[in-house]
Amino acid sequence: MINREIASRIMQHGTKYPVIAVTGPRQSGKTTLLKSAFPDYEYVSLENPDNRNFAETDPNGFFSRYSRKIILDEVQRVPALFSYIQTLVDESGERAQFILSGSQNFHLMESITQSLAGRVAIFRLFPFDFQELQSEGLLDDDYLDSLVRGFYPAIYDRDIPSRIFYSNYIQTYVQRDVSELVAIKNIRLFQNFLGLCAARAGQLLNLNSLANECGISQPTAKSWLSALENSYIVFQLFPYHENFSKRIVKTPKLYFYDSGLLCYLLKISSSKQLLTHSVKGNLFENMMVAEYVKRISHKNTFEDVWFWRDSNGNEVDLIIQEEQQLNLVEIKAGQTVMSDMFSRLLWWENLTKQKNLTKTLVYGGNERQSRSIGEVMPWRDFGK
Repeated sequence: MINREIASRIMQHGTKYPVIAVTGPRQSGKTTLLKSAFPDYEYVSLENPDNRNFAETDPNGFFSRYSRKIILDEVQRVPALFSYIQTLVDESGERAQFILSGSQNFHLMESITQSLAGRVAIFRLFPFDFQELQSEGLLDDDYLDSLVRGFYPAIYDRDIPSRIFYSNYIQTYVQRDVSELVAIKNIRLFQNFLGLCAARAGQLLNLNSLANECGISQPTAKSWLSALENSYIVFQLFPYHENFSKRIVKTPKLYFYDSGLLCYLLKISSSKQLLTHSVKGNLFENMMVAEYVKRISHKNTFEDVWFWRDSNGNEVDLIIQEEQQLNLVEIKAGQTVMSDMFSRLLWWENLTKQKNLTKTLVYGGNERQSRSIGEVMPWRDFGK
C-alpha cells in the first residue's frame, strides 16, 4: 500500500477537533486511508442499505450502537445525522470522536457548515500525487506516460489498465453522482458536455460557448459544471485579483483533477498519440496545475493559487502566494530549456514592479537548474 502524506497531517491536526472530515473524489483512497490510520475505529458505510436504513429510521438507536471511535463513510447520504453528532460531541468533549468521509463535496460541506462549524477539521484526499508515487518508485520517467495513465489508486494497487478503469469510473461513479446533484434527463447529452469540457481543459472557460456547442441552455451548463466540481472531477482556477492592466482577463480557466480521466475523455490511450498532438501543451499544463492543487491539499497548507492573463495574450500560467512573496510559474511541455521560456514571467515582473518575486520554469525534462533569471524545475519535482 502506498503511504499517503495527508495521513500524518490528519494525525497532527485532526485529533485536536471532536470531528474529522475527509472528502475527495470517489476511488481516491479515503476508506483505505482511514482504516489504516485509525485501526481501532469501527467502520460503518452508509452506502450499505441496511446501515443507511438504520440511521435514517432510528438515529437514536444508531448512535446507541455507534457513538465512540466511529468512521462514518458516505455520511452525506443521511444528513439528519449531523445534528445528532453535534449534540454528542458537545456533551462528550472528546477529540476525534467521529471521522466522517464523503465524495460529494456540496452535500457534505452543506451539512458540516449547518451543524458542525468550529467542531470539525476538514481534509481533502485526491488521487496520488507525484511525491507519493515517487516514494514507492512508481512514477514514470516520461511525463507522457504518467499523463495518460492517470493517478487513481486502483490503477496502481490493482494493476487495472487505465482505459478500463476510466470507462467504468465514468459509468458507475461520475454519472451517478452528478445525477444525484442535478436532474439529467439525457445521459448522452451529458456525456457530450463532459467531452466538451475535456476539450477546453487548460483554457478560459466560456459557458455560453460550451452551452451552445452542446445544445443546452447556459443555466443548464452552469448547473452541470457545478455538479462536476462538487464531484471533484473539474475545478476552476481564477485570475489574480490585482489589476495591473485595464485589459486584464477576469474569466477563470477550467482544469480536470486527473489527467488520465481527461485523456480518456479525449480518446487518447497512449503516450505515442501525444507526441505530436495539438493538445499536448494544454494537457501538460493541466497535469501540473492539478498536481500543485493536490499537493497543497495533501500537505494541508493554505496557499492561494491563480493565473494572470490580459487581452493581448500575455499570461502567467500559475501565481502562487507563499507567505510574503509570489512565485510566478511558467509551464512548458518541452524537454529542452530555451532562453525565451522566461519571457512572459519577465514581462509580468516589469509590468507590476512587484518585489519579493520568484520565477520558476516547470518543464517536461528531468534536469534541475538554478539560473540568475529563475529556477528551472523538472516536472517530477513540482510541488515538493
